Amino acid sequence: MAKEELIQFEGLVTEILPDARYRVQLDTGHEIVAYTAGKMKKNRIKTLAGDRVTVEMSPYDLEKGRLIFRHKDERTSTPGGPPRGAAQRGGQFRRR
Repeated sequence: MAKEELIQFEGLVTEILPDARYRVQLDTGHEIVAYTAGKMKKNRIKTLAGDRVTVEMSPYDLEKGRLIFRHKDERTSTPGGPPRGAAQRGGQFRRR
């Protein structure tokens, strides 16, 4: 099967399962089990329950999928404050 034959859907993560798997409610109403794609693991992109995601599925098995993208959400940034993780990265407050 070629990569061109994969179908993409958007959905909402409803539950985190063991072994880096997630239960995803698709916008079409179906519920599937999905795993994290390799690039998301490589770049350490964390997915939590309630996140909007894009899922890639094979047309032959519509019960399983692969998370390929986590959509940004407005609630992740704090208005009026420093960006999340600014203190951990060092930045201008690093001692020399």
